Amino acid sequence: MGRKCNGWRQGIQIAQLGLILLLSTCVVPPRQPVRPMVPVVIPDYTNLAQKVEITRTDYGVPHIQGDNLKAMAFGMAWCQMEDYGARVAESLIAARGIAAKVFANPALIESDFWRKRSYNRAVETYHHLHQDTRDVLEGFAAGVTAYIKSHPKEFAEWPFLVFTGHDVSALTTGGPNRGLIQRFKRELRQQEQDPDAPRAGVSEDGSNSWAFAPSRTTTGNAILLRNPHLSWEAGYYEAHLIVPGVIDFYGDIRIGGAFAIIGGFNRRLGWATTNNAPDLDEIYELTLDRNRPDHFLFDGASIAIRHVPVEIEYVDEEGKLAFEVREHLETPIGPVFHSSESSIFVIRSSNDGEYRRGEQYLRMMQATNLEEWKTAMHMQAIGSSNYTYADADGNILYVWNAKLPELPHEAQVTKPIRAQRSSDIWTHIVPWDRLPQVLNPEGGYVQNSNDPPYYTNLNDYLDPAEYQMNLPKPRLRLRTQNSLQLIHTEDKLSLEDVVALKHNMKMLLADRVKDDLVSAVRASEPSAEVIEAIQLIEDWDNTVSAKSKGSVLFEAWWQAYVKALKEIVATDESMASPPSDDDYFLYPWSAEEPIETPRGLAYPELAVEVFPRAMESVRSRWGSWDVAWGEVHRVRRGDVDVPVGGGSSGMGCFRVLSFGTDEDGKQVANRGDGWVLVVEFSDPPRAYSILAYGQSSREDSPHFNDQAEMFARNEMKRVAFTFQEIREHSIRRYNPELQSNRRD
Repeated sequence: MGRKCNGWRQGIQIAQLGLILLLSTCVVPPRQPVRPMVPVVIPDYTNLAQKVEITRTDYGVPHIQGDNLKAMAFGMAWCQMEDYGARVAESLIAARGIAAKVFANPALIESDFWRKRSYNRAVETYHHLHQDTRDVLEGFAAGVTAYIKSHPKEFAEWPFLVFTGHDVSALTTGGPNRGLIQRFKRELRQQEQDPDAPRAGVSEDGSNSWAFAPSRTTTGNAILLRNPHLSWEAGYYEAHLIVPGVIDFYGDIRIGGAFAIIGGFNRRLGWATTNNAPDLDEIYELTLDRNRPDHFLFDGASIAIRHVPVEIEYVDEEGKLAFEVREHLETPIGPVFHSSESSIFVIRSSNDGEYRRGEQYLRMMQATNLEEWKTAMHMQAIGSSNYTYADADGNILYVWNAKLPELPHEAQVTKPIRAQRSSDIWTHIVPWDRLPQVLNPEGGYVQNSNDPPYYTNLNDYLDPAEYQMNLPKPRLRLRTQNSLQLIHTEDKLSLEDVVALKHNMKMLLADRVKDDLVSAVRASEPSAEVIEAIQLIEDWDNTVSAKSKGSVLFEAWWQAYVKALKEIVATDESMASPPSDDDYFLYPWSAEEPIETPRGLAYPELAVEVFPRAMESVRSRWGSWDVAWGEVHRVRRGDVDVPVGGGSSGMGCFRVLSFGTDEDGKQVANRGDGWVLVVEFSDPPRAYSILAYGQSSREDSPHFNDQAEMFARNEMKRVAFTFQEIREHSIRRYNPELQSNRRD
């Protein structure tokens, strides 16, 4: 149970607490008035600010040089605040678990409750971090605090807070997978109502990465591509971090923190990440001890359930300061999140309590060769992501990285494992050196587009039988096949060639089914207009380039075909439900033909039936069924409104873009390609980058949309990396300007 108190802390009531099991009442403090706001005194950051110099180059990219790591991190936070304002501070407020109070929103109580658990862990472990890591965390916190103090009008409605390194560390301190908990409870309710109901699928975010060995490049230098595909609100922030003799790193840092997810390069090496979604969390069902309240039976003993109270402050609907006390129930196996009459359910996560993520990233950013980089990776503080690596020594490497539990049982997603002793649960992590890896393979390339690790390189196939651990089964979806077709060649590539190849507009799905569609439609005695439309499809170049005609109609037809088959399956008890990706094809994906399948249409009659519907749908929406892709699909940012090429991963596009519908019906890019980086490890490195949505979210900034048109033209900007390049492209050089250090 929980108790709420407001005003003079009166009026106790029972609170429903959602995901967690609460078995005892909280102790309510003596009545006392809420203390009034008092002046907040913050440290004088003048000396720290004077130790950092910020140089903005073309498109507003900040090159942040500090005398030390703390000053550099101060400047990094200052730049993020300049470009994104409140969003940066909001992430630290959430990390401390005080969002419901600061933003006067009781709906944030549940999130605060779990956030405080991670925050408390960050506080408890902070002294274990190396001093250089703490310097970065504290410098970032100081930069956010100083900016807010120096720009009071931007934050006039907020209570003033002094952020600390604990807040920044809490952002990346691991916890259990709350999404899995919610899914478990949702499916539990669903299974109780309908035991035969299908389980929900898991959505996946995508990315691409390539690395080319010197044998595959025109200059004999390794080349790396970083190409994530998250939302354009995900917060990639392009920056260059410099402390002479300590760090010189260019890449992306997520808005709101110092060490969320990082990719990029230094003078000697670099890496890219792609999502791999490993199974880091297991749900265990433990038996309650009927003879001892708040105990469970395990390893022949009765083990106490630990009650950890958490007080959450918030502003209630009447605008009064209030608080609520809840409890986390903890066991040595993991936190309790659900119960039945005889059991408790706990989630055991390899990421729970991990506090060293930032420390590992800092070591990776400072590494000068493969062995130093691998030493950082051996920390296994970063729980997931494929890593694609390249360096100035000519090495290329792919690793399916995960803090992967060694399971003594079959893997389950949301079905609980009944556990009675230690041998029933996982107790160790798979060592990093045993994870799937491909180093310097024949053919001179490694790649990943979110599929399992086995086909990283077609010359160096990884046999699943060699990896006796909880890994996904082999699969090779169309986007990865497109990636392999682009680079599984003997062509030698320049840096500029890689940029051009990355912007390839092929829709691989069309290669696989278009001929069947054309043949089936022509054989169906179509009308004159349908003949004209299918001729358009036959003549189409199978791309989603902005000027292509036929692509809009083809996509509409495929969507109609998929929808129609799903509707048939839903009403036909003899067919599996729902259809899998392979069910639409005559020949499903096969390991015997990994880059030639799937292909062909499984239901040509259905394909013919829906084709005229697709024609009418496109015509009614856009005025004609031969509309160009770029007329429909746009990049819009501020006063920029331009056509763009790119399409969905599911249809086999390597140039991935997702779209939202604008007020006029046009499809506006909002996900997929947005931040892209290509680097050659020459001496010094040469690189190109693009940040489609600009360096700043402030609409009055010149860097809000100054990269949008370039992105839509499939172009990238040259990266300024050396001191000479930075000077040549400098548009502003400055130190953070501080105001008074007292806020009344």
